[in-house]
Amino acid sequence: MALDVRLIRTPLSAPAELEAFLAGRAAEGAVVTFTGLARGLGKDGSIVQALTLDWYPGMTERSMQDIAEAAAERFAVTDLVVVHRGGDIIPGETIVFVAAAAAHRRAAFEAADYIMDRLKTEAAFWKREAGPSGARWIEPVEEDRAALARWKDETP
Repeated sequence: MALDVRLIRTPLSAPAELEAFLAGRAAEGAVVTFTGLARGLGKDGSIVQALTLDWYPGMTERSMQDIAEAAAERFAVTDLVVVHRGGDIIPGETIVFVAAAAAHRRAAFEAADYIMDRLKTEAAFWKREAGPSGARWIEPVEEDRAALARWKDETP
């Protein structure tokens, strides 16, 4: 089981990450990826000019690692990659890339979905949107908490 978890400050290339993840892969029948992009509109419809993701060194990386390890234990995957941006991100740029490889598709889909639900609500990031009317901190919403809750009700 290979597990690659990274927090980076530089632009994130989902195509390059996917190409590296697929290289030499022959044993698995499924690879599922998720690419998250910075939105140009806030949940209230306001214009977002930039998203800033702040983190606490060591703590944030550990939270990401814990989430990936939990997915690896819970689902029959052979490899996982989780790459997350930090710092200032403009709309359209990639924030997060997740890849899961497994013998069969269901485990790969579920692992990627589980990782994203937990990253969205539990990873130690502080998120701030900036737009023409100023900056504001953003928090997970009820929809995010509901998505996470479904995993607590299911057995591995």
